Amino acid sequence: MTARSICRTTARTSAKTRMTAVGAIAVAGALLLTGCGDQTKDNGGGKVTDAPLADKLPEDIRDAGVIKVGSDIAYPPVEFKDKSGKTVGIDPDLGDALGKQLGVEFQFENGTFDTLLGGLRSKRYDIAMSAMTDTKNRQEGIDEETGKKIGTGVDFVDYFTAGVSIYTKKGDDQGIKTWADLCGKKIVVQRGTVSHDLAKAESKKCKDGKKIAIESFDNDQQAQTRLRSGGADAGSSDFPVAAYAVKTSGGGKDFELVGEQVEAAPYGIAVSKKNAELRDAIKEALDAIIKNGEYDKIISKWGVEDGAVKEANVNGGK
Repeated sequence: MTARSICRTTARTSAKTRMTAVGAIAVAGALLLTGCGDQTKDNGGGKVTDAPLADKLPEDIRDAGVIKVGSDIAYPPVEFKDKSGKTVGIDPDLGDALGKQLGVEFQFENGTFDTLLGGLRSKRYDIAMSAMTDTKNRQEGIDEETGKKIGTGVDFVDYFTAGVSIYTKKGDDQGIKTWADLCGKKIVVQRGTVSHDLAKAESKKCKDGKKIAIESFDNDQQAQTRLRSGGADAGSSDFPVAAYAVKTSGGGKDFELVGEQVEAAPYGIAVSKKNAELRDAIKEALDAIIKNGEYDKIISKWGVEDGAVKEANVNGGK
């Protein structure tokens, strides 16, 4: 439990007690302010945190003290579980920094990638933050493959830029350098990702019946396991993830990157179009941590400086 939530609990308990012991509560209130460093203030509608941008949040989220984040927590180094089971990575670190600006906890909840926007629409999550590429189709609720509208679109607060990379077993690239080289071969990807969409689109271009065999998985680590075991010719994922797998899997002996990354595009924090207040609060918080240097520290910590942005943008994807 955070110091902030402890203070909030104490304040609620004091409010109950005030009905029966006014004098005692006066003393307790003074102790509360001393012990908690006066981290709250009266904002007309009740107590809120003293964080710089707390008053920018919707009242219900401010009162709850939590932003529920839908995320596929199996995508290192963006978000994953460390050996102790703690959720770590680029997105959780950025969530912590944004939370300090907004006075709330970014609470990451695990889900498969292709269900995250549905969870956002059903209000299971307040936002989705999971290396999600900001695209016009996602903004408008259009299915990437069929071109048909499948639901309400979302808004994105863009916070990083990344392309897509292909990787193979180390020392066995089979001449694969580009997406066209995958015709007649098998690739493993995570379901619902840009890599998945690219593989399907490229397969349609293949000639002489040599389509790309595509096997999709719930998460990228399952795809990597399949490739590692010899069940495919190549894998594809976002560049930071592919580069991390190449560096760490088998001590750097399992995979190698091939060719250049393509389709560079922004990662976005997805927010319901009905919640512009939350969207704008997150954008302002992101701009604040970019300005104060916290953003660059996090990006540098994970070795992905090439994808850093200079300012927050809304719906910058094409």
